[in-house]
Order: sequence, then C-alpha cells, then structure tokens
Amino acid sequence: MTLSESVSRYLAPTEAAGRAFVMRQLAGNVVMLNLLRFRAIADYSAAPELAPSSPITGEQAFQRYIAHTLPFLCESGGSIDYLGRGGPLLIGPADERWDMAMLIRQCSVESFLSFASHQGYLAGLGHRTAAIEDSRLLPLTDITAP
Repeated sequence: MTLSESVSRYLAPTEAAGRAFVMRQLAGNVVMLNLLRFRAIADYSAAPELAPSSPITGEQAFQRYIAHTLPFLCESGGSIDYLGRGGPLLIGPADERWDMAMLIRQCSVESFLSFASHQGYLAGLGHRTAAIEDSRLLPLTDITAP
C-alpha cells in the first residue's frame, strides 16, 4: 500500500466540522492557517468550464484561485497575511510535505461565512478543487497576553 492509498485526503470541511466551527463562537479576528499540497497536474474534471486550454500544475491552478478569490476576500474585510512555499517538515513525519502555507485573516466568523458563501467566490472554487491534492485548515484566534 502506498502513502496515497493509506492516507485520507481533506479538501473541504465536513458539515460537522462547519457546525463545530460556528458553535465555538469565536470573537474578533480569525486567522485561517491553510496547509496545501498540490496535484502535479491540476484536475478540472469537477469544473470543466474553468479548465485552461492546456494542462497546468496544481500550483498554477491555485494561483488562478487566488486571483479569482482576492477581490471577494478583500470585499468581505479579509486579507492574505502570509503566503509561503513549504516543503518537508522539520518536526513531523519524514514523508509528509506541504507545498504552501497561507494565513487568511477575517475580522470575524460572520465575515468569513459571508465570504465563503458568496456566489461570485463560489464560481471560481473549481480552481482550488483542481489544484489541491490535500489540505488542512485550522482556525486561529488571538491569545491575549497575561
């Protein structure tokens, strides 16, 4: 069995995870830590209307997703605070890698939910689906220093 056959892939939140996120009743800024692993070649089978005329990499498809998404993110009061290339872990499984880390800041959970359900944003979500082999999304909130 290969690593890809033995590992679950996570591309979108489950209904239960979404409900638990809302039930946390986070106040103030929320920063979403995204860990992303790209497909070697983007798979547009779920959104053929967005497919480019020739094959592109998962990273290139994700750049298209960012370009499509940024206006809607900014409109909702959000921002990309950090976008960086990844690689193998310094602490963690030797065979695990994340190609990119991204920090998205939203001023509130409500702003995030409004952004995530915006029809204009959803129209380009197929670029993300085509790009991502696996991902993690961790909502973070500020810790007030004692």
